[in-house]
Amino acid sequence: MTQTTPRHVAVIDIGKTNAKVVLIDSVTGMQVAAKSVPNAIRTDGPYPHADVEMLWDFISKSLRALHQDHGVDGVSITTHGATGALLAGEELALPVLDYEFDGPERVAADYAGVRPDFAESLSPRLPNGLNWGAQLYWQSRQFAKDFAKVTAIVPYPQYWAWRLMGVLASEVTSLGCHTDLWAPDRGDFSSMVDALGWRGLFPAVRPAASVIGTLRPEIASETGLPAETPVTCGIHDSNASLVPHLGRHEAPFTIVSTGTWSILMTVGGDTGALDPAKDSLANVDAYGRPVPTARFMGGREFDTLVPDIAEPTEADLAFVIANDVQALPSFAAGVGPFGDKTGRWTCDPDGLAPGQRTAAASLYLALVARACLDLCGLGRSITLEGPLARNRLFGQALAQLSGVPVYASGDSTGTSLGASLLFGGTLPDAGSSHALEPLQVHGLDAYIKKWWERVSG
Repeated sequence: MTQTTPRHVAVIDIGKTNAKVVLIDSVTGMQVAAKSVPNAIRTDGPYPHADVEMLWDFISKSLRALHQDHGVDGVSITTHGATGALLAGEELALPVLDYEFDGPERVAADYAGVRPDFAESLSPRLPNGLNWGAQLYWQSRQFAKDFAKVTAIVPYPQYWAWRLMGVLASEVTSLGCHTDLWAPDRGDFSSMVDALGWRGLFPAVRPAASVIGTLRPEIASETGLPAETPVTCGIHDSNASLVPHLGRHEAPFTIVSTGTWSILMTVGGDTGALDPAKDSLANVDAYGRPVPTARFMGGREFDTLVPDIAEPTEADLAFVIANDVQALPSFAAGVGPFGDKTGRWTCDPDGLAPGQRTAAASLYLALVARACLDLCGLGRSITLEGPLARNRLFGQALAQLSGVPVYASGDSTGTSLGASLLFGGTLPDAGSSHALEPLQVHGLDAYIKKWWERVSG
């Protein structure tokens, strides 16, 4: 930890859909400025992979611009999970694999024989490359010569830390993110890591909330930042969303981190109801503690369901309920509590007005989120982070469905704010927050009952 908290923290925030560099004022907790770019996957090479050089160019130019305009005093890093880098010295041994690629499925039978039990890893078997361990196993078999040259396996946030500083590290929030590589209750690598001889390839585990170095001289020159600019170890994005709330709410409490994924985490909750068949698992928080988690691809599904977003009117909502307009799961195959089901509408959605379609999709997301709470546990309160915090109908419906207070975070990107707090800053007391009013609409109870009957059938 540094002696003083940097005032302006630039957060490198690599999401699955978009990459951002966000400047956070650590005193006010407010976003000062932000740069963004679509995170496009490259399809050349041996398999679909992250365009790390495009991202690096974006990061470098963004840091330079933010420093010129506002001054950057520290850099923190957060990225999506299920991703890591294989280094051979100062180069990538293989491209950074896209977790949506189905290559790992080709060795699924063999992998099933080596992966640890759910009781050890609290990590369900997920499709494609969503288990980072499955990616590594496939790469080690498919590209054995390249894999033999690997000198370090690093989680994705720590890859960017290495690009910035030249310092290698591992970190538990990414290692414990449904990877099969970590045993959360034991706080150590899983038995599979030792069985496959990989332990020595992982750098030493460092806390997310630690400064592990300063900029490489050439990076300082490239970005214009001072060489002594401190950089944190980095953190998995869903866990970054948790950081502002740790120690601020009465446990158990639920945080809903939203973006491409909607991830429900109940801090202080019980892992006993987790079901590996329903995409529920334990994440590991910044302090190394297991956090029961359930999730679905809420952002991806919403984009599928709603081509033209429009703020629903009361009339739109009334129409949806009166006419039994429902979306039924799942519109993202293989993930979420209903990953074994195929998504469908109860009517032709093309005949709906944009506001009606948005209303139906918002209710759908709230109902799936409620199903997730049966897996990860229902906290005494629910706080919404990210884009869905701005969807008032979703929040009000979830308040009605859960029966506990639901709060919408004023910060549209809780991941960036949380990552900025890894330097040790604290949020100013924002005073009392007002819970969203639970949704009270004629016919809603019958609508909910009908939805559950359909998905249970």
